[in-house]
Amino acid sequence: MKKSFLLLFVLGSILSSSCNRQPVEVWDDTKSCGRHINRGLSTLCGQYAPSKQVNSRDEFIGWKEDAANAGAYQEEYIAIPDEQPCNAIAMADFQKPQPYETPGDPGSSVPGISAFRDPATMPSLRNVFRNITFEYNSNLIKGEGNMATINAVSNYLRSNPNVYVFIEGHCDERGPEAYNLALGSRRGNSVRNMLLDQGVNPDHVFTISYGAERPLIMESHEQAWGQNRRAEFKLYIN
Repeated sequence: MKKSFLLLFVLGSILSSSCNRQPVEVWDDTKSCGRHINRGLSTLCGQYAPSKQVNSRDEFIGWKEDAANAGAYQEEYIAIPDEQPCNAIAMADFQKPQPYETPGDPGSSVPGISAFRDPATMPSLRNVFRNITFEYNSNLIKGEGNMATINAVSNYLRSNPNVYVFIEGHCDERGPEAYNLALGSRRGNSVRNMLLDQGVNPDHVFTISYGAERPLIMESHEQAWGQNRRAEFKLYIN
């Protein structure tokens, strides 16, 4: 008898609490459920619009309302975009043969980078080993001047198999340190890959990244930044 009474009491409590809900609340829940079901089906079919690929810097900028200026907006954050558009492929994205030896390692026939010389101090080579410059946030090699330098360097290295070269990757002062170190590495490897494509011995070409640590021009404007976004050469003649 007690068990039956307890069961009736529980059922009555459930029914009374359900009846307290307003029809509007039930309808809102039904609509929300329908929206989530439709969104899930669209996502499953690859058709849900809010999820999309970001292809430009402008698409990846967050904005917030500026309370001090009615109707105005200020930039909330800027994310560093990809270094090239979706239809361009940096040469450093492809794996190239790595050097057989690491300069400066015990037993290596190639000394460390401190033994490599700046070709700008060598009158006969300063016009061959010019700096390769890059566009902002890019490791793509562009421009007739850069291509002429690549051709001159590859011709010299093929004709002088006793020469080893370090390619230094550099960035301008903008951007996080870790990102600039990675970008400098990609720039150095872009130059290395192009030299290897032209027949240069892969065991004679090494890379190192300095990020933004060693600017060529100690100023903060676009002309200085353009010169600091570069790849430099250092030589060792065995």
